[in-house]
Amino acid sequence: MLNKTGVPSKEQVLSRFPDNVALLRPKAILECYEDIPCNPCSTSCPFNAIEIGENINKQPKLHTDLCTGCGLCVPSCPGLAIVIAQISGEHAVFKLPYEFLPHPKKGEIWDGVNRSGDVICDAVIEHVLVTNKQDHTAVVTARVPVSFLHDFVTVRVKR
Repeated sequence: MLNKTGVPSKEQVLSRFPDNVALLRPKAILECYEDIPCNPCSTSCPFNAIEIGENINKQPKLHTDLCTGCGLCVPSCPGLAIVIAQISGEHAVFKLPYEFLPHPKKGEIWDGVNRSGDVICDAVIEHVLVTNKQDHTAVVTARVPVSFLHDFVTVRVKR
Protein backbone atom coordinates (compact mmCIF):
# COMPACT_ATOMS: atom_id res chain seq x y z
CA MET A 1 0.00 0.00 0.00
CA LEU A 2 2.82 2.43 0.89
CA ASN A 3 4.37 2.17 -2.59
CA LYS A 4 1.05 2.87 -4.32
CA THR A 5 -0.54 5.54 -2.11
CA GLY A 6 2.27 6.87 0.07
CA VAL A 7 0.21 5.84 3.10
CA PRO A 8 1.31 2.91 5.25
CA SER A 9 -1.15 0.10 5.90
CA LYS A 10 -2.72 -0.31 9.32
CA GLU A 11 -0.49 -3.36 9.84
CA GLN A 12 2.63 -1.33 9.05
CA VAL A 13 1.59 1.40 11.48
CA LEU A 14 0.77 -1.07 14.25
CA SER A 15 4.15 -2.76 13.78
CA ARG A 16 5.84 0.50 14.90
CA PHE A 17 3.89 0.90 18.16
CA PRO A 18 4.83 -0.89 21.37
CA ASP A 19 2.00 -2.34 23.47
CA ASN A 20 -0.24 -0.02 25.47
CA VAL A 21 1.47 -0.94 28.76
CA ALA A 22 4.79 0.38 27.40
CA LEU A 23 3.00 3.54 26.24
CA LEU A 24 2.06 4.45 29.79
CA ARG A 25 5.49 6.09 29.58
CA PRO A 26 6.48 8.18 26.54
CA LYS A 27 8.08 6.17 23.72
CA ALA A 28 9.40 7.01 20.27
CA ILE A 29 7.37 5.77 17.32
CA LEU A 30 9.65 5.29 14.31
CA GLU A 31 7.56 5.42 11.15
CA CYS A 32 10.47 4.83 8.83
CA TYR A 33 9.21 2.15 6.42
CA GLU A 34 11.92 1.96 3.78
CA ASP A 35 15.62 1.15 3.72
CA ILE A 36 17.38 4.45 3.03
CA PRO A 37 20.82 5.77 3.99
CA CYS A 38 19.99 7.76 7.11
CA ASN A 39 20.99 7.69 10.78
CA PRO A 40 20.35 11.01 12.58
CA CYS A 41 17.79 9.35 14.85
CA SER A 42 20.29 6.85 16.19
CA THR A 43 23.11 9.37 16.57
CA SER A 44 20.83 11.84 18.40
CA CYS A 45 19.60 9.32 21.00
CA PRO A 46 21.62 9.68 24.21
CA PHE A 47 20.25 6.36 25.52
CA ASN A 48 21.17 4.16 22.51
CA ALA A 49 17.49 3.26 22.20
CA ILE A 50 17.50 3.58 18.39
CA GLU A 51 19.63 1.09 16.48
CA ILE A 52 20.43 1.02 12.80
CA GLY A 53 23.52 -1.17 12.84
CA GLU A 54 26.51 -1.23 10.54
CA ASN A 55 24.44 -0.92 7.36
CA ILE A 56 23.22 2.69 7.34
CA ASN A 57 20.57 1.71 4.76
CA LYS A 58 18.59 -0.38 7.27
CA GLN A 59 15.42 0.81 8.96
CA PRO A 60 15.89 1.93 12.56
CA LYS A 61 14.78 -0.34 15.40
CA LEU A 62 13.59 0.98 18.74
CA HIS A 63 14.68 -0.67 21.97
CA THR A 64 11.55 0.22 23.92
CA ASP A 65 13.14 -0.63 27.26
CA LEU A 66 15.89 1.96 26.67
CA CYS A 67 13.66 4.73 25.26
CA THR A 68 12.80 7.44 27.78
CA GLY A 69 10.65 9.47 25.38
CA CYS A 70 12.96 12.46 25.74
CA GLY A 71 12.10 13.57 22.19
CA LEU A 72 15.60 14.46 20.98
CA CYS A 73 15.09 12.18 17.98
CA VAL A 74 11.91 13.97 16.82
CA PRO A 75 13.47 17.09 15.26
CA SER A 76 16.59 15.16 14.18
CA CYS A 77 14.68 13.06 11.61
CA PRO A 78 14.90 14.71 8.18
CA GLY A 79 11.85 12.72 7.05
CA LEU A 80 9.69 13.89 9.99
CA ALA A 81 9.01 10.19 10.61
CA ILE A 82 9.32 10.13 14.41
CA VAL A 83 6.82 11.09 17.09
CA ILE A 84 6.75 10.44 20.81
CA ALA A 85 3.52 8.85 22.04
CA GLN A 86 2.13 8.26 25.50
CA ILE A 87 -1.20 7.09 26.85
CA SER A 88 -2.48 9.31 29.64
CA GLY A 89 -5.89 8.23 30.88
CA GLU A 90 -8.44 8.79 28.13
CA HIS A 91 -5.97 10.67 25.97
CA ALA A 92 -2.96 10.01 23.79
CA VAL A 93 -0.26 12.66 24.04
CA PHE A 94 2.10 13.13 21.13
CA LYS A 95 5.27 15.14 20.61
CA LEU A 96 5.49 15.66 16.87
CA PRO A 97 7.65 17.58 14.41
CA TYR A 98 6.06 20.65 12.85
CA GLU A 99 7.69 22.81 10.16
CA PHE A 100 4.90 25.14 9.04
CA LEU A 101 4.12 28.70 10.05
CA PRO A 102 2.39 29.88 12.03
CA HIS A 103 3.25 27.56 14.90
CA PRO A 104 0.38 26.48 17.11
CA LYS A 105 0.10 28.06 20.54
CA LYS A 106 -0.50 26.41 23.89
CA GLY A 107 -4.20 25.99 24.61
CA GLU A 108 -5.34 26.22 20.98
CA ILE A 109 -7.45 23.48 19.43
CA TRP A 110 -6.23 22.37 16.03
CA ASP A 111 -7.42 19.66 13.67
CA GLY A 112 -5.97 16.22 14.33
CA VAL A 113 -5.00 14.62 11.02
CA ASN A 114 -4.40 11.00 9.94
CA ARG A 115 -1.78 9.66 7.53
CA SER A 116 -4.12 10.23 4.54
CA GLY A 117 -4.51 13.91 5.43
CA ASP A 118 -8.07 13.56 6.71
CA VAL A 119 -9.24 15.47 9.78
CA ILE A 120 -10.15 12.86 12.40
CA CYS A 121 -10.41 14.71 15.72
CA ASP A 122 -9.66 17.83 17.71
CA ALA A 123 -6.10 18.13 19.00
CA VAL A 124 -5.39 20.29 22.04
CA ILE A 125 -2.01 21.96 21.85
CA GLU A 126 -0.23 21.48 25.16
CA HIS A 127 3.23 22.83 24.36
CA VAL A 128 5.36 24.12 21.49
CA LEU A 129 9.16 23.95 21.66
CA VAL A 130 11.34 25.81 19.18
CA THR A 131 15.09 26.08 19.72
CA ASN A 132 18.05 26.96 17.53
CA LYS A 133 19.33 23.38 17.84
CA GLN A 134 16.23 22.05 16.10
CA ASP A 135 16.94 23.72 12.74
CA HIS A 136 13.49 25.32 12.45
CA THR A 137 11.59 22.16 13.39
CA ALA A 138 9.14 22.88 16.18
CA VAL A 139 8.19 20.03 18.50
CA VAL A 140 4.48 20.31 19.20
CA THR A 141 2.87 18.44 22.06
CA ALA A 142 -0.75 17.63 21.24
CA ARG A 143 -3.43 15.70 23.13
CA VAL A 144 -6.09 13.65 21.32
CA PRO A 145 -8.63 11.03 22.42
CA VAL A 146 -6.85 7.70 23.02
CA SER A 147 -9.13 6.06 20.44
CA PHE A 148 -7.02 7.86 17.78
CA LEU A 149 -3.69 6.54 19.12
CA HIS A 150 -2.84 4.62 15.95
CA ASP A 151 -4.52 6.98 13.47
CA PHE A 152 -3.39 10.47 14.52
CA VAL A 153 -0.14 11.69 12.97
CA THR A 154 -0.10 15.51 12.94
CA VAL A 155 -2.03 18.75 13.37
CA ARG A 156 -3.23 21.46 11.06
CA VAL A 157 -4.84 24.79 11.77
CA LYS A 158 -8.64 24.68 11.89
CA ARG A 159 -10.29 26.13 8.81
